Amino acid sequence: MRIPTSDGLATRRHLIQGLAIAMMTSVAAPALAHHGWSWAEEQQTVLEGTIKEISMAPPHPSLRVTAADGVVWQVDLGNPRQTERSKFTADTAKPGDAITVLGNKNQDKSKMHMKAVRITIAGKNYDLYPERIKSN
Repeated sequence: MRIPTSDGLATRRHLIQGLAIAMMTSVAAPALAHHGWSWAEEQQTVLEGTIKEISMAPPHPSLRVTAADGVVWQVDLGNPRQTERSKFTADTAKPGDAITVLGNKNQDKSKMHMKAVRITIAGKNYDLYPERIKSN
């Protein structure tokens, strides 16, 4: 049996630390990409439809909205605190309610996905990202 020298232990320790950092980075990168705006178009658009489903679960509350053409969109709201500050809660709306979403669509046109900056239900605005609203 070979007894590792102190240099061997240090090398092994550095290798293990390097692998751990690489693994954490590879897992965190997609999450960071999702939470930013880099995946979304610069231009804001309006989506009108009917709420199909509401989820207030972290990391982002979200809605599934059926547009007039029948296409179902995934609409990300703000993080839970932002959504709460906008006064939108799980009790604010229900499936079947009409909704207007102002937001940024996914750059990938094959994904029916957008990030809302404002949602409007029954004439009331819920500003999720007021600093990002480009039109009224």
